[in-house]
Amino acid sequence: MTVYIDPPTWPGHGRMWSHLVSDTSYEELHAFAAAIGAPRRAFDGDHYDLPSERYASAVAAGAVQVGSKELLRHLTAAGLRRPKRRSPQGEAGRT
Repeated sequence: MTVYIDPPTWPGHGRMWSHLVSDTSYEELHAFAAAIGAPRRAFDGDHYDLPSERYASAVAAGAVQVGSKELLRHLTAAGLRRPKRRSPQGEAGRT
């Protein structure tokens, strides 16, 4: 049971963001996110979007630092990857 985080390299809303995922279950992910004070609204289908200022606290709480591709591999291997949402215009949803 591990929670992974990628570097805050994803821009949005004037900030840089990381993704937080579990290799076990959404329940584990939600519990970890709650423990570090991440709001449930930060959950985006199969991961949490965390602003760069929360990165250090997530790592201190036990999240394993990995690159974005490795994070995606763990999420997919766990069977927890959900397809990106599509808007009615066909644009991809948030990452």
